[in-house]
Amino acid sequence: MFTGPPIDRRRWLLRTLAGLGVGFALPTLDARSANQRGSTRPTSLITLFLSGGPSQLETWDPHPGHRIGGETTAIATRLKGLKIASDYPQTAEIINELSVIRSLVSREGDHQRGVYLVKTGYRPDRTLTHPSVGAILAKERWDKTIEIPQHVSLSGGPQPARGGFLGAQYDAYKIYNPGQRLRNIAAGIKDKRQGRRLEGLRVVSQTFSRGRLAATRGTQHQLMVDRALAMMNSDQLKAFQIDDESRSTIDLYGDTRFGRGCLVARKLVEAGVRAIEVTLPGWDTHTNNFEGHREQAATLDPALFALITDLKQHDLLDSTIVLVLGEFGRTPTVNPLDGRDHWPQGFSCLVGGGGLAAGRRLGATDPTGKKRKPDQPVEIADLFATVMSRMGVEFGKEVITPIGRPMAYSEGTPIPGLL
Repeated sequence: MFTGPPIDRRRWLLRTLAGLGVGFALPTLDARSANQRGSTRPTSLITLFLSGGPSQLETWDPHPGHRIGGETTAIATRLKGLKIASDYPQTAEIINELSVIRSLVSREGDHQRGVYLVKTGYRPDRTLTHPSVGAILAKERWDKTIEIPQHVSLSGGPQPARGGFLGAQYDAYKIYNPGQRLRNIAAGIKDKRQGRRLEGLRVVSQTFSRGRLAATRGTQHQLMVDRALAMMNSDQLKAFQIDDESRSTIDLYGDTRFGRGCLVARKLVEAGVRAIEVTLPGWDTHTNNFEGHREQAATLDPALFALITDLKQHDLLDSTIVLVLGEFGRTPTVNPLDGRDHWPQGFSCLVGGGGLAAGRRLGATDPTGKKRKPDQPVEIADLFATVMSRMGVEFGKEVITPIGRPMAYSEGTPIPGLL
């Protein structure tokens, strides 16, 4: 039984589950969207990327009472025996829908290289750029009926997910201020004038392509034009907006850029988008680690709670994998500036939904901080192989890169405890 502190949102949750009268009231569904719900719906991935490297000790793997624990305290959760940092009372209420991995390992302790690894499953290579997991999913699970981008990055970030050797057409579509109306989408001119302009563009493009077919195809010019026009005229654009959401729903996610991004992510899943990434920056706490993590939790905690609850209430959690991950963790030691430094040797993530096992705890770190390696270490590549496998993608599939080099989507092995 959950023994953590009561929170205001529990009352909201009970009300909505009982009558669906407040907050996330279910909209009227047409036949197509109704068929897109539940476990029969194609699976999507939402990654909440915590940029800067969150401390495992201040999030999902606290060790209060030990030297390495610092001033962070822990609270009970709905998973018997599992405690997380006390700054996450709302996450404690829904963490039973997810699993906790406390033994992620990486060989990259630099931000840029670490981000590359946890977005692609590979260490950086000067000879090629690997595609992110989102790009792979967009390519392999492409849906021709979706007229908006099927790989989306919300709230920005220094290294958005890329298509790599799969091609720029699989780069994430970047939106820096989610929830706002998209800029430069509407034509801004009347249909007849727009038609004349498009006809002029067609004539110029056709003339240029004569004798240059190979070069023209290589630019992907016409592909981008066609996709842009389809998107401009699509009703699916509404998925990027939150105008139709109630004030109570927006407030429950948290009226922050990240909170709005998580709300848009749910709407994009409803629209059929395969891979969505929502970035929360600010986790690089070399100084004032504990205060910094309290401030970050105030944004992450309500947004994560609302996202899981909202997906479940819309019957989308069974077909949506949610992954909460940063590029590495933080040192067991506290430095002279009251901060923690980079630590890729044992950090944590949350993952669940989409048919993955819920309520599991994998791996453990040493509460004394003496052991550098965690028990049951999990490689990032294994985590991604698990996600791809669950989404019906052949994770070991070899693709020939533009320079003729065969490359597998992942060199990892699915984690048995999650499948």
